Amino acid sequence: MKYLAIGLIKLYQIFLSPFIGRACRYQPTCSRYTEEAIGRFGFWAGGWMGLARILRCHPFGHSGFDPVPRQLPQGARWYKPWTYGLWGGDHIDPETRLDKRK
Repeated sequence: MKYLAIGLIKLYQIFLSPFIGRACRYQPTCSRYTEEAIGRFGFWAGGWMGLARILRCHPFGHSGFDPVPRQLPQGARWYKPWTYGLWGGDHIDPETRLDKRK
């Protein structure tokens, strides 16, 4: 599943993303973040991390430099998949935020 998901993300990046426009509010982009999270943590945990990131990426959300964490969040469990994702933007360094610039 891990390699299938990464392959689908690559297809999206090559064929669909150029037509939609590269307007991600985060760095790295949401698709790159999800690809890296799945590669590092596997399909289940990385997929949930990517979903949380994609759902945060909207005009009223946060922005800035938001890399994939080096390790899973404390307390994350496979039977509570929502615990893998960072659902808010409070963890982003204020210096890199694009929506809070003066």
